[in-house]
Amino acid sequence: MFKKINKDIEYIMENDPAARSKIEVFLLYPSIHARIIHIFTHFLYNHKLFFTARLLSQIARFLTGIEIHPGATLGDSILIDHGMGVVIGETAEVGNRVTIYHGTTLGGTGKDTGKRHPTVGDDVIIGAGAKVLGPINIGSNSKIGANAVVIKDVPNGATVVGVAANIVKIRGQKNENNILKEIK
Repeated sequence: MFKKINKDIEYIMENDPAARSKIEVFLLYPSIHARIIHIFTHFLYNHKLFFTARLLSQIARFLTGIEIHPGATLGDSILIDHGMGVVIGETAEVGNRVTIYHGTTLGGTGKDTGKRHPTVGDDVIIGAGAKVLGPINIGSNSKIGANAVVIKDVPNGATVVGVAANIVKIRGQKNENNILKEIK
């Protein structure tokens, strides 16, 4: 657990210009507090102690404004910047070195069963207010624009914006005339 939290703190120090010291990040960043509690709730969830896991996750939500379902799987080096209003659903999977800004939802689209939340690759940035919905894949090295609504897979290295989100760049190349729209 300490290695995972230390990786988060180091990632935050590298990527948040407002972070001045590791002790400040540890004591004052809700991202860290939500992650610490999620490590415990995820353990409880995996040991079928569902009620206790959900109770603790709701306490964390009350304290931090960040709701991470105990069933969600989170990688290393996660920054949930400002955090308030972030929701990460039960079957969501988040890779390593991911930055998630406030108001983001990694959610489902209805009452489906099984895998119903997004899988986010490594080195992804998800802008403020973005809604990433359904059992879709967000490719590594992708960027999701603020307030985008993403309901389809996003390829590696793509930048998507809008409602519903469209690819505007892929691996640094502009998507003029929507030529890259159908790339998978």
